[in-house]
Formats: sequence, C-alpha cells, structure tokens
Amino acid sequence: MPISAGIYNQIPAALRVPGVYIEFDDRLAGNSAFQGRLLVMGQRLATGERNALELERITNTEQAERYYGRGSMLAEMLRHSLNAQPYLETWALPLDDVESASGGVESTGKIALAGSASAAGAMVLYIAGYRVRIGVAVGDTGAIIAQALVDAINADTQLPVTAAVNATVTSEVDITCRWAGETGNDIDIRFSALGEDRIAGVTPTITDMTGGASNPDLVDAIAALGPEQYNWIACPYTDTANLTALKDELDDRFGPMRQIGGRAFAAFRGTHGETGTFGGNHNSPHLSVMGTGKAISPTWLWCAVNAAVAGQALAIDPARPLQTLQLPLILGPKEADRFTDTERNLLLYDGIATFKVANDGTVSIERQVTTFQETDSGVPSDSYLDINVAETLERIRYDQRARILQRFPRHKLAEDADADNFGAGQPIVTPNVAKAELLSLYRDFLSRGWAQDYEGYAESLDAAIDTQNPGRLNVIDSPKLVGQYRIHAMQTQFRK
Repeated sequence: MPISAGIYNQIPAALRVPGVYIEFDDRLAGNSAFQGRLLVMGQRLATGERNALELERITNTEQAERYYGRGSMLAEMLRHSLNAQPYLETWALPLDDVESASGGVESTGKIALAGSASAAGAMVLYIAGYRVRIGVAVGDTGAIIAQALVDAINADTQLPVTAAVNATVTSEVDITCRWAGETGNDIDIRFSALGEDRIAGVTPTITDMTGGASNPDLVDAIAALGPEQYNWIACPYTDTANLTALKDELDDRFGPMRQIGGRAFAAFRGTHGETGTFGGNHNSPHLSVMGTGKAISPTWLWCAVNAAVAGQALAIDPARPLQTLQLPLILGPKEADRFTDTERNLLLYDGIATFKVANDGTVSIERQVTTFQETDSGVPSDSYLDINVAETLERIRYDQRARILQRFPRHKLAEDADADNFGAGQPIVTPNVAKAELLSLYRDFLSRGWAQDYEGYAESLDAAIDTQNPGRLNVIDSPKLVGQYRIHAMQTQFRK
C-alpha cells in the first residue's frame, strides 16, 4: 500500500533538498497522568498578606498563616488539610468578612464561673477542639479563674476566638469569634472534653456561641475560579444561597461543554432532626455534606479534612469506597451525643454523609454519599447516591478525551466503506477506528477496576458520522461501573 507525503506533520511535501529527515510523533507513546487539585475556601484575617479572591497554591502551614493570618479560618483549614494529605495539590481562595454595615456579625458566647477552688489542679477548656489549659490554686475565685482563662485564650493566636472579662460580672468570660458569619455559631465550647479532671468547688456554665450572621457571598469566589478545574472543594458555608450558587456552578462544570467537574465537601452541625431536614433541602451529585452532630471540632475543619482525605483516595482510585478512612485531628461528638445506627441510616436516605468514632476517639468516614436524591423530574433515584459514581465517570471521560485528542489530533474523518483504499499511515479516522480505540481503552478501565462487562460495552458502543456535519463523529457508549463492597448480607442456615 502506498505511503503519501501527506501523512507527515512537519516534513513538507514540497522538498528537494537532499537529506534524511525524521520527525517524531508521540501519539502512541504518551499517557494522560491524572493529578487532581483540592481547593480550600475560607475567610482570611486582616493580618494576612494576600488579598481576598487571590488564588494561591499552598504547600505548608507557615505559608498559609503568612498569607491569611494565623488563626484565621482559612489558615486553619489549610493546616488541617495539609496535615491529612500533604501530597495532594492544594489551592486556597481567601474571602473577606461581610462588613458590619452590610450585616456581618461575629458569633459570641460566654463562660460563667461560680464558686472557688477547693483543690489545686489544671483546668482544661476546649474551644472548637483546641485545648486551653490553666493552673488553678486552692481558693481561686471565679474572677481569678476568668482572668486566667482570658489571658490563656488571647495568648493562643491559633484559636478562632478572642476573650474578655465581662465588664459587669468579673467571674464571666465573654467569647467572640474572630470573624463574622454563621460559621462561628458552630464553635463548640466545653471543659474536660477528653476526660480531664475538673476543679473541685468551681462550677462553670457555658452559653453556646450564637448570633453570627452573614457569610461571605460565594458568587465572586466562583467567578474567581475561572476555567481551571478543581476536583475537590472544601466549602465551610452551608447557607442556602451559597450552596445553591456552588451547586449550580458544579453542575455546569460537570456538563459536556466545560468538562471540568468537581465535588464540594461541606459539614453541618445540628440535631438529628435538623440534619435530616437540611439534607432533604438539597439535591446534587456534586455536593457531599457530613453530618457532624455535636462534634467538638468545628464544621470548617471537618469539611477541609474530609475533602483532603477523600480527594487523595479518589485520585488514586475513584471507584474504591471511602469507608474506614480516618479524618486526622478531627474530634467527634462524645459517645452520648453520637447518632445511632438507626439515625445514621435515616440520614443516609436524607443525603447526609456519615462517620464513625472508634473507642480511642479516631473519626473515620462511614459512607460518603452526595445530596443527590431525585432526578430533575422529581423521581426518587440513587443513580448518583455515592460520590464514587460521579468521580468514576469524570475519570473515564478524562481518559477518553485524552486518548482521542492524543491519538487523533489532526485527523480526517471518513466512512468505513473506503478504509481499505486509504494509503498506509493516512491520518484518517473512521467510525470503526474510533470504536476500536474506545474498546481498547475500556479494557484499561477493566484492569483498573473502574468498569465491568466488556462484552456488554462492546455491544452498546456505536459510532457514526453525523448526517448534517461531515466533520462530526457521534458516539454512544454504555460503560457499566463497578460497585462498592459496603454491605455483606448473609443467612446462616445451621444444622445439628
């Protein structure tokens, strides 16, 4: 079969200068190496060097604190996510507080200390999971202890709050979140969270954090993302307006005209009823919300660690379930406050992801579901229930696009009928050539454990040149994704 000069990419056909000309073509050599990216969104402090909405790649905690202010929401989210997965490419998007004139309000709480110490020892306070420890002497009054707590809290600039002795009652400590917004209401305050001894003679009373209002608007943050793909997004906000904007953006990014999809991770703190209601109000295959209950660690750290741990595992294998993966540095609820098996099962039907706490306090993912619960027509569906579905489809599409673009970058398109008449090496794609490439790639998906049923896929695969556009190849395929081994049901019919 003749080989024409038209098959070459760089060697011209009109060439008379003697010589040996050899060009290289990497279409058959390259592999599309996938490397996902984590995006962490959160509020910065004025002490940080970077302005709001400036995207930065972050590689260590010191950089995060310098850019966004030590103790800021964003710096701490990054510290926890980098601790969980230091090799996951991580980007940060800082946001400013909503100004007070526009409704931004910091959350506040209170600690009242009654009595005086009848024994010396250490008083251990936990604020959002951070440990504050002071020494108490015999006879110390509530006012003395209150001042010591204020000094210790304000000395630790990593904490999400500041403290002051109440101007009227000196045995009370006023606690204020360092940033405005609803997230401050999720700050847990408690003494001896990990079983430390309490100070005899002193009775503390805690007023929960409340009153925080007006989260930053994510509309500008979404616009700042531009055309870049962020595969996993840690979102600390769960107000309806922000989650709606984020879900709409992720739907659009997942679509065929952008193909830069990603999954967002959030966390919701509340009772079982509140959490179920929250989940029922959302419906997205690209949003996964962990129901934390009355956890010691705050929601913004939950979502950051969850996104990092899940993202790294999904980057390795999008089809492998995430159950049992640990969420380091996260403190879950005390045993009495944890959701029961029955409650967690109900939450999974409400689109809420669940976790478990081991005897040693280690928190791990139980099931990472999305909030998807019904189709656009309102029909209940579990098609995108688990996060692995959208993740696996995304990776399959990524590899299919990469294979087609790499193998056929500047090819012509023709019908199969004349395939035997084309000269050797001609850059021509026919429907059967495209199908053969996709079938070969599907075998790769089987070997990676992403898909199954090769024969069924081969039977479903169809390709044809568009009747109205001779430069367009229309393809339909039907990959069958593998499932995840989550439930083992067995009946033992014993004999005697």
